[in-house]
Amino acid sequence: MENNLSIHADEMVQKIYYLRGRKVMFDFDLAEMYGIETRVLKQQVRRNMDRFPHDFMFELSKTEWEEVITNCDNLSINNRYKPFPPFAFTEQGVAILSSVLRSKQAIMVNIAIMRAFVTLRQMIESNKELVQRIDELERKCDSQFQVVFEAIRKMIIRENEPRERIGYKIPGSK
Repeated sequence: MENNLSIHADEMVQKIYYLRGRKVMFDFDLAEMYGIETRVLKQQVRRNMDRFPHDFMFELSKTEWEEVITNCDNLSINNRYKPFPPFAFTEQGVAILSSVLRSKQAIMVNIAIMRAFVTLRQMIESNKELVQRIDELERKCDSQFQVVFEAIRKMIIRENEPRERIGYKIPGSK
């Protein structure tokens, strides 16, 4: 089973969202991975609320859930129309789930999820390293390469600057 889970590490990384300044996973995705109904997962969590402080797990507000639905294309149709907002589990909350669910599959899934969180952290860190390396190269090279480095930096870091309008301009207008 462990080999089967490691194959799906990329899929697990795609199920990690960024909400309230934290990386989280939703209850319905976790329930699917554990092979249980979302209702059962929520029931077990509610029975063990003392194990899940607010920084380990929180329930989305209706407004937050509507925003997630609007902005996340990879949510399945079934999950978009759930009657109640989901629980969001941080990495620590996911780790606690294995003790609450107490099954061999829960332990194996938790190990795979922890590896997915590590992979995500490594991807973020490698992007930071890339920016640092470009900065170092920029300092070492002549000014003639300045244009190339600026183009690369703009591809890495998306800037939300207003764009210059294109098209026909009426004389005397901005």
